[in-house]
Amino acid sequence: MTDPLERIAAALERVAPPPARPPDWALASAFLWHAEPDALIPVPDVARVPLGLLLGIDAQKETLLANTRHFAGGLPANNALLWGARGTGKSSLVKAVHGDLEATGLKLVELQREDLPSVGRLLDLLRGAPHRFVLFCDDLSFSHDDQHYKALKAVLDGGIEGRPENVVLYATSNRRHLMPRDMIENERSTAIHGSEAVEEKVSLSDRFGLWIGFHPCDQPTFLAMIRGYADAFGIAIDDDTLRAEAIEWQATRGGRSGRVAWQYVTDLAGRTGAQLR
Repeated sequence: MTDPLERIAAALERVAPPPARPPDWALASAFLWHAEPDALIPVPDVARVPLGLLLGIDAQKETLLANTRHFAGGLPANNALLWGARGTGKSSLVKAVHGDLEATGLKLVELQREDLPSVGRLLDLLRGAPHRFVLFCDDLSFSHDDQHYKALKAVLDGGIEGRPENVVLYATSNRRHLMPRDMIENERSTAIHGSEAVEEKVSLSDRFGLWIGFHPCDQPTFLAMIRGYADAFGIAIDDDTLRAEAIEWQATRGGRSGRVAWQYVTDLAGRTGAQLR
């Protein structure tokens, strides 16, 4: 007959599984964090484009690259919030900057928004690791009753223990304050102490040392993006045809952005038999 204490111990282990073991860091330069059960999954081949192919965001590139280079070199660096219009290159820039500095041993760890409550366990795992980590949270935002933002403070503030010295957070969002403006105004108008009601959520963005804004591109930049991609991947197309097709493509998508440029190039590559590798 099984000892009652053993049964209790087994039940507790199911409820609170043991901490995740560190992965073999040599397997990859990028990892995905999966919670419950906790695990860091290696990503041998990161989906990204070279830094030099990201056009129209030179100031943003320079700022984030400098901050990341400082961090990779063991110097102080800021957490960064990349905010702005959809498809303007925010997440592409984070992945491209990591790729540019991959040789330094810098690791990229992607954390999904829904896994934010587990971030404390992730930080414990990274704290003692022999590497430096960019913790990447893509498309970050919070709704009116979303409590996940409280977990984010573990990364930004770190409590009494402090954020691990070998971890920096890069987050992307379409919203500068990480929550819809109408929700901010609604809470201010309905709360007894309006300014205090949203202070905690709005102040989250203030905890990022770097705010890097992204905005829709103009037509010359849009066409230059496409020409750069076409030349980089060996897609033969003359300027007049490229211009005519690209303008028609942007019209059907209702706007210009790096994402729309890449979607056109993907279609063009498929039609011409080119590989985007």
